[in-house]
Amino acid sequence: MPGPTRSRRRRRPTDTGGDAAHLRAGRRAEQLALAFLRRRGLRLVARNFSCRLGEIDLIMRAGACLVFVEIRYRRDSRRMTPAETIGPAKQRRILRTAQYFLQCHPRYAALALRFDLVALSGPLERVTLSWQRGIFEDAGPA
Repeated sequence: MPGPTRSRRRRRPTDTGGDAAHLRAGRRAEQLALAFLRRRGLRLVARNFSCRLGEIDLIMRAGACLVFVEIRYRRDSRRMTPAETIGPAKQRRILRTAQYFLQCHPRYAALALRFDLVALSGPLERVTLSWQRGIFEDAGPA
């Protein structure tokens, strides 16, 4: 089986200061989530798959299941938990992007699909991580 695919996307220039720190924190959260899932037996298929419809942070394989993973990091989750940041519009974007991924990579089309969330909260040095499987269902064509 071929190795993980990476999407090609243009890097946007960032301002100095807070934005750069925010992006670094997001990359670190993604690395922690990927390591966590790999330790639990999932295999990486694609990372940061993006198209005009949206982006999926991680696409992984768990046996006969293709898992689309959304990663959410909130340093302070007092106002809103990471899971609460995925509303109906974000779910639709994830579903449409997943459908596009399957059109581009038909070898995965026969697998069962699952949409998971890895939520990280707190300082990255001692982050709390939770894995929620099946956070929403594929309601058919979007």
